[in-house]
Parts: sequence; structure tokens; C-alpha cells
Amino acid sequence: MEEGTNRDDSREISDLGEGDRLLDPVSYPETQSPGYRVYKKRWLILAVVALLNVSNGMLWITFSPIADVTAAYYGVGDMAVNWLSLIFLVVCIPLGLVAAWLLDTLGLRTGIVLAAWVNIAGSVLRVVSCLPMSHDHRFALVLSGQALAACAQPFMLFAPTKVAAVWFKDTQRATANMIASIANPVGILLANLISPAVVGDSPKPDLLHLMLIYTIPATIVVVIATFGVCSSVPPTPPTASAAETSQPFFKGLKMIACRRSYWILAVCFGTGLALFTTLSTLLQQILCPRGYSDSFAGLCGALLFGVGVVGAGLASLFVDRTRKFEEVAKISFALAALCCVGFMVLARYQAHPVLMAVVIALLGFFGFALYPVCLELSVESTYPVAEATSAGFLIISGQIQGILYILVMEMLARPIGPNSALSHDHSLEKVKPEDYTMSDIAFCSVAVLASLVFMFFFKCDYLRMKAEQEAAAEEILNASLHHRRYVFS
Repeated sequence: MEEGTNRDDSREISDLGEGDRLLDPVSYPETQSPGYRVYKKRWLILAVVALLNVSNGMLWITFSPIADVTAAYYGVGDMAVNWLSLIFLVVCIPLGLVAAWLLDTLGLRTGIVLAAWVNIAGSVLRVVSCLPMSHDHRFALVLSGQALAACAQPFMLFAPTKVAAVWFKDTQRATANMIASIANPVGILLANLISPAVVGDSPKPDLLHLMLIYTIPATIVVVIATFGVCSSVPPTPPTASAAETSQPFFKGLKMIACRRSYWILAVCFGTGLALFTTLSTLLQQILCPRGYSDSFAGLCGALLFGVGVVGAGLASLFVDRTRKFEEVAKISFALAALCCVGFMVLARYQAHPVLMAVVIALLGFFGFALYPVCLELSVESTYPVAEATSAGFLIISGQIQGILYILVMEMLARPIGPNSALSHDHSLEKVKPEDYTMSDIAFCSVAVLASLVFMFFFKCDYLRMKAEQEAAAEEILNASLHHRRYVFS
């Protein structure tokens, strides 16, 4: 019976019609049930979500590596420039619940296409802000464009766990989650390289060219999403857990409320995510008073995220093969906290570019290894709650804490006096360099505390993996009983 089913695969696919040729099934290894399949189209869905995350990440952090130049161009202060990034965190908090509900209720396709169109609309509005007009109108338009692009962010940040669970087999889920999730930091990495390279250190830059560059990927991905994503789920589920119906949204919220381990994960992961958001937003303002240029700050931001992508990739491949999610997360968190201590120490001294670059690279490597692993842990800790809901609260936790940490670090920063040993490369009127020593100490303290809480108090029950093992055992038992009946008959 099973061999006959496998031989009929090609005939089943031919019946789907010409429009579904991408849904060509790929058989599982022999240890997997022939009733579950993965499809080639899963890579297209994953690519669209990844490209959306790249584009949105670029829009998010566009202005942080060139904060002083942006302040001069729009005629505002540093805090106003920080709000061009902060607005993403603010918008994600109330819109996060809407995004989780829409993804889990109306499906991936609706969420992906909607996010793509909102993302391009925000990008276009940013371009309009660079046309000739008064400073007040310019800044209002660019802030509105950032807010609109921010509305797309929760859909893209919440989608990776759902894509991985619905379209990929269990030995590929962490890797798929990593590819889609880390695409957002890849966009941030690109922005850290592109913005300083295009604008430079000119006190009177023309940002129109830069805004047009960032519109290109947003335009490409909206076309692919609209015409390429035709379904939210595959014809046949890839795993036993994907075959099960997730809990309704509000029932899922009640189940999450009772999971102590999940809330420890949400708070600690949120702390880590918030610290990275804070560092990427304020990195230029922290480093430049220590004698570093905008270009070096952009390079450090690129190292943070570029090496972080490597760390996330290696961690995902490892946990897909070993299932040691909790162990990898705890080790990565501890080492990332140590790197935060190293950053705090180095940030007190001027002009140590090599050491600073190494510490920031290691911080990215271990810190970003946490991202896809913890998102998978969120699903394992809350199964059968829908994936976008589980991952969504982790992201929302990071956004809430990110706003708090950025504001606190701004408050703790102290003005640099004229006789201070600290320096600044620029003489732009709107820029007032500040000493972030106390802010760095607070940053480091929070990182160490969160890592200790996570290591000693978090314990994952792996509910999804247990459910899949039980389903596999039941299938083996049923097959054995069927075989015995056949033999005795």
C-alpha cells in the first residue's frame, strides 16, 4: 500500500494543474511517514518573507549610522533622529496583536501581501520627504514614512516561525526560521554600510539619492509577494504538528498566560532583542565622541549584524540536527553578556578600533545565535498555540523594552564639556555629542542580569516535539496492527 502511494506522487501532482507546478513534492527520508510531504514552493515563500525582512530592516535603521548628518538635513536634534528608529518599536506594540491574529486567522498570504504594500508605501513617502520644502514638513513626512513602514514590521517579524512550521519538515524548521528571521538584521547590516557610503560626512548632504536606493528592494519584493505567493499552506502538511489545527487566537492567549517557562523566555529574549535594538540605534552616538568616524560606526554596525548572521546560521544548523535548543540558547546568552561587558570597558577609552571591532563582532555572533533558537523555543513551549502568536509576544516584549532602554540611555548620557578629553569629528550645529559611560554601564548590567535569569530559571518542555513523537509512535503502532491483521487474514 505504501509503495503504491509513493508511485502515485507524480500523478497526484499532475492533477493539481499547470498553476501549481512549483508544488512538486519532495519525499521525506524513509524514517518519515509518507503521509507528510514538503514542496519546492516552500523556498519561494521563505524567500519572499526574507526579502521583506531585508527591505524593512533597511528602512528601519537607515538614519542611525548617519544621525548627525540626518539631524542637519532635517533641521532637528539627535533625539528626533532617534525617533525615526524608535517609531518602529512604538508601532509594533499595539499592532503586534493585530498582526498575530491576522497571520494565524487569515493566513500567511494575506499577511505577507499586506505587509509588502504597506512597506513600499512607507518607502515612497520617505522619498517625498526629500523634495524641496521646509524643514518642518520634511521631517513630518519622513517620520510618517517611517511609521507606515513600521506598520509592516510585525507581520514580517512574526511570520518566520509560521512559515517554518507550516511549510518545512522538523529537521529544517530552525534553519528556515533563521533564514527568514535573520534577514531583518541583514537589512540593518546593509543599511549600516550603504547610508554612510552614499551620504558620507558632508554637512549638507542630499538624501534623495539614498531614499531612492532603499525603495528598489521594497519595489521588487512587493511584485514577487503579490504575484508569487498564491497560498498560505501547502496541499499536504510537512509534519504531524502542521497537520493539527492550532488553537483559536484568544484561546491561545489564555494558554500562553499559564506557561511560566514561556514568560521567562519572553522577558529574557525581549531584553536581549531590546539591547541589540538600542545598540544599533545609538552606536554612532556612543562611538563618535570617542574619536571614531561615522564610517567606522557604520562598519561596527555591519560587523554586529554580519557576524551575527553567521552565528545564527551555525546555531540553527546545529539545533536542527541535535535538538539542543535550550543548551545552545543558554550558552549563547552567557557569552553575549560577557561581550557586553567587554564593550562597556572598551567604550570608556578612545581610538581602539581593532579591539572594538572584535568585541562587537563576537557580540553579534553569540547574540544573534539566540534569535532563531529562541523563536523555536517559544513554539515548543506553547504548542498547540499558533506560531505567530507565540513568536509575536517575544518580539513585542523586545519592542517594549527597546523603547525603555533607548530612552533611559539617552537620559543617562551626559553633555561633553569644552575641556573634556572626549572628542567629536563633526561640527554640525544640531549635534551635541554626549558621554555614554553611565549608559554603557546600565546596558551591561541589564545584559548580565537577563542572562543569569535565563540560565537558572528557564526550562523548556518541548511540547511540539513530544506531540510529533507520539504521533509517529501511533503511526508505527497502527501500521503494525494493520500488518498483523493482513497476515492473519
